[in-house]
Parts: sequence; C-alpha cells; structure tokens
Amino acid sequence: MSSVSFRPLLAALAVSAALAAPVSFAQEAPVAPLHHKHPSDHPYPGGTLSVHVDMTRAPERIFDVRETIPVAQSGDFTLYYPKWIPGEHAPTGPINNIAGLIIKANGKQLPWRRDLADMYTLHLKVPEGVKALELSFQFLSPGNGGQFGAGPSTSNDLADIEFNQVAFYPAGYYSRQVMIQPTVKLPTGWKFASALRVASQSGDEVTFKPVSFNNFVDSPLLAGKYFTRVDLAPGAKVPVHLNIAGDDAASVKITKKQIDDHRNLVKQILALFGSHHYEHYDFLLTVSDQVDHFGLEHHQSSDDRLPSNYLTDNAMYLRAATLMPHEWVHSWNGKFRRPYDLWTPNFNMVKRDDLLWVYEGLTDYWAGVLTTRSGLWTPDQYHDAIAAIAASMAHRTGREWRSLQDTADAAPLTYAGPSGWSNWRRRTDFYPEGQLLWLDVDTKIRELSHGRKSLDDFAHLFYGMDNGSYVTRTYTYQDVVDALNKVQPFDWNAFLRTRLDYTGDKLPETGLERGGWKLVYTDQPSALEKATSSISRGLDLSYSAGFAVSDSGHVYDVQWNGPAYKAGLVPGMTVVAVDGKDFDSGDLKRAVTAAKTGKAPIQLLVKNIDQYRTIDIDYHGGLRYAHLERVKGTPDRLDKILKARK
Repeated sequence: MSSVSFRPLLAALAVSAALAAPVSFAQEAPVAPLHHKHPSDHPYPGGTLSVHVDMTRAPERIFDVRETIPVAQSGDFTLYYPKWIPGEHAPTGPINNIAGLIIKANGKQLPWRRDLADMYTLHLKVPEGVKALELSFQFLSPGNGGQFGAGPSTSNDLADIEFNQVAFYPAGYYSRQVMIQPTVKLPTGWKFASALRVASQSGDEVTFKPVSFNNFVDSPLLAGKYFTRVDLAPGAKVPVHLNIAGDDAASVKITKKQIDDHRNLVKQILALFGSHHYEHYDFLLTVSDQVDHFGLEHHQSSDDRLPSNYLTDNAMYLRAATLMPHEWVHSWNGKFRRPYDLWTPNFNMVKRDDLLWVYEGLTDYWAGVLTTRSGLWTPDQYHDAIAAIAASMAHRTGREWRSLQDTADAAPLTYAGPSGWSNWRRRTDFYPEGQLLWLDVDTKIRELSHGRKSLDDFAHLFYGMDNGSYVTRTYTYQDVVDALNKVQPFDWNAFLRTRLDYTGDKLPETGLERGGWKLVYTDQPSALEKATSSISRGLDLSYSAGFAVSDSGHVYDVQWNGPAYKAGLVPGMTVVAVDGKDFDSGDLKRAVTAAKTGKAPIQLLVKNIDQYRTIDIDYHGGLRYAHLERVKGTPDRLDKILKARK
C-alpha cells in the first residue's frame, strides 16, 4: 500500500456522522418531485428581489452573500440556483461552491431540502404570515481549476464576479419577469466596472438599479486595486469602454497603439453589422496569473481574462489578440440573435447546442477577420493563424468517426472533457473548423456573385435589424439557410450539410483554395508558432513526429495514428532522454531534423508513471510547420476579406 495520510478520510467520516445527526426543526422540508413545468411569462408576484454581495474577503476567495426573496403566499416554495449559464453551453453553474446556506423567515430558520432529481433545485415551505425569505451564504471562489467562472476568479488585488454565482431565484416564472436589485461592497479603495447602472454609492458600497434576473446574470462585475478605464468611442452617442484590472500597476498600462487598434475595432465591428444591440458596452479585461484564463460573452459587456503580461509582452498580445473581438461579436451573434434551442425561459431548463457552429464558429471567423481589419493583426499574422487552424483540422483523424455537427451536439460533454488525443476526440472543433466552414461560405458567396456580395452582407441582413435593441431574437437552421439565399441564391442547405455531416479522411472545407491560397509546410515555424511556443514553453511536432511536449519533457498530446502513436508514445508520459542524452527541446528538434537524412529512428527514453522504456519513432520527414502560400493566377479573395471597411 502506498503512503497515504488517513486524516482526510477520518475528517470525512466525522463530517458524515455530523450530517447524519438529527436536525431540530419543527417540520421536515418537503421532498417534492421535480417537474419542469413551463414557467409563467408574467411578473413574479412577490416583488423585487435584493442581493448584497460583500467582496471584502475576495482576496481570501470568499464572497459573503445576503439575499432577500419576497413571497406572495405561504406553502410550498421552490428555489433555483442558475444551472445553464449562457455562453458556457453546459450545465456548469458552480453550485458546489455555495456553502453555509441559511434560509430564514421572520427571524426563524427554515428547513430546506435539495431535489433528488436536480441538485440545483431547493424545496421549502413558507409559513403563514411570511412576506420574505432571507438567505445568507458564502460563495467560495475556488483556488484550483474549474470551467469558466467556476475556476479561480480572485487575487489579493482584484476579483471577478459572474452574478449567477451569488443568487437564487424563484421557480415558476420566466427569469426576465423576476426583478432584482444588487448591492456590492468592495474592498477599500478598489475601483469597479459593470454593465449594471449605478443607483447610489456610499464609500465602498455600491447599489445598482433594479434589473431583470436575466440582465443581472448577464452583467458581471470586475473590481480591483489597479484599474485602468479607456474610452474606445470618444464622442459617440453609444459609449464603449475598455476596463482593465491587474495585480500591479504595470500590467494595466495600455499603449497608444493598443488604444488606437481597439478604437479601430469599434469602427470595424459597427461597419460589419451596421447596428448595435446595447445601451453601452464595457470590455471587462482581467490581466492576472492568479485567475483562470478564458472569455465569456455578455450582451453589454464581456468577461475577458488573460495572463498578466498580455499588454506588455508582444508574443502574448499577438497570441491572444482575438479574444476581445470574439466576445464582442457575441453581442450580435449569440446574445441578440441566438439559436432557438439555446434560448430558454430561465437558467434551469436544458439548452441544446446543435447550432454552435454558427454561434461560436461564425463568431470565431469574424473575430479573426475583425482583429485584422482593426490592425490588431497584420494580414500576414492572420495568414499564420488560419494556416495553423487549417493544418490542425486537416490532421483530425477523428473525422473518420465524428462529424463537425456532433462536436456541437455533444458540447456539454466535450467542453470539460479530457484533452489528450485531441485529433481523435475532436472535442470543440466547431470553433476552429467552424472558422474554415464560414471562410468556405464567404469565398463561395464572393465567387458566385463575382465579388459583388460577401458574408458582410449576411451580417447586415441577419443582425442589422432592431438597432439599439437587446431583446433576443432567435433563429433556426432554416433561418440561416434562408438568409444566405437572400444574399446569394444557391443550394446552401446541401453546401452546409455536406460539410457538417461529413465523416472521412479529408478536410471538407475548401475556402482557402477558393480564396486564392493553399496550405504548405516548411521546416521553419511562423511568427505565430514561435509566439505560441514561447508562451506554452513547449515544442509542437504534431505535423512531423506526431506529438507535442513541454520544455520539461511532459507529453501533453499525441497525434492518433501518427509516427509517435505507432511507436507507443502516450499523452501523460515524460520524455527523459533523446538519442541517449538528457531531454532538451532543442536537442529533440535537432534529432527530428537529423532523422530526415538518416535511416535510424528517433530514440526516446520515456517514463510512464514509475516505469522507463525506450521508444523508437520511425519518422524521417523532418520538421513541418504550417504556412499559407499564394496560388498564382487565382483571385485573392482572402486578402479582400481582410481589408478594413470604410
């Protein structure tokens, strides 16, 4: 038996015994069967909820919450904790981080019980004469991994709050019909930003104007000691601001060039869509190494979290430049126009992800295009990025069994799934292959119309209505097909289905070729590949020897059916030596190069858990890195797509 401390086990047994002890309540909480009846689209009769979030212990990863839920009558009552968070595409509401929940009425504690069929649902009875329920609890912001806001969200000097984390709401009503007034108490001296409108402020305590529970969940808050706010649309009737919080003063400084590029982004995105769907827009940018890194869209803001050196390191700035454009595009594509199956009356009804190749794939496509049109990237940098995507998707052996459509259908499984064997699993390929799909569509429209029409026309048609409104308008697959046909008549259903449903060994999208370019490989990495390697501190040999390894020798991925796979290399192994010498990524590159002119295999000594063995990789093709090459004599539709709009 391995050496294991028994203290955690004994502590767990003690907690179990305590939980098994009888509770001295006058009556047991009801255990009602859960029936997700269609909720009522009428105002919640109890009145406006209120929530007070004390963030003063945010550096300790604790948010102290008090919530008041008025009630209209006594009897059985059901509370929901938000489960399906918009943009997360899975039932990811972090209810496991709720602790210390006490529910009182008229000063007396009430028993409650969790629904046995749905852990996000609580049942209780409201006594006669009670006008409001008083909830108190803590949201324990975790210090280790999690998905989106369920991961680390605070440091000593900043905090992010996704408000779905800190409130329950009454079942039985559309969440847009439940009103709530939030109040936040900040650590002394911290500044903040949110799409919520301030009603009043007294010192470090801020009360916001009442909003629907929908807009409450859709309006995160960023706060911190070190804070920069930049006006990205000076003089405009509709404000756009960039709010930056970091762990030190240096990390939140932004250069004039960076400001100018983001101001250009404002111009280019409005030129693309010809409309806006917010009263104002706030980028909430966290630059810290203490929080999880991701982006999450909201209608009037975005929650963007990047490493502390994002604004100060050229490689990081290049590599992550598309994040904020991506999340902003979602204000049009995903928030204002939303797939029918992704709109639900509240946050506890199941969402379906079958159109994520539009919601995320099209957003990702436009993010890259807008990043280039605004000057955040040069055209050459875009070429490097789309070449990397095309190469990755061309090597997706998992296409033999999993269609692009299934990667969207299965999103609730794949977002949090394991990462090894990525080219076989396919995980969330609706992002990268979605880019190629929509490039295919864009170049096809341009070809059929002889350059008179493009996907920009689809953007105007599909998202340009109801200027200024942020009331969601849903769409179906047929709506997408019909809109494409209005832009350019064609059999778009067949075009899309032959790509979405395809299984086989070929990449079905041909937009690069129709755009006048082709994918090639050389032994020299692109500037983007160099930036990626410097950030990840690793070596990606996916298109040569068939694996990727960190500078410490950890194998974090292996190409299914590639040379390394056939030799027995597995994700999670550690490379200890290369050709008899201590592992060094530079030596590994040289070994791959040397094998091109010799017959001897590349020899690795690897460690698998506690065992060592030698693996011989019989590969002699040299280093291979993806690039784009112009096809002479063909129309350059790709670079026309990348040109800034006036």
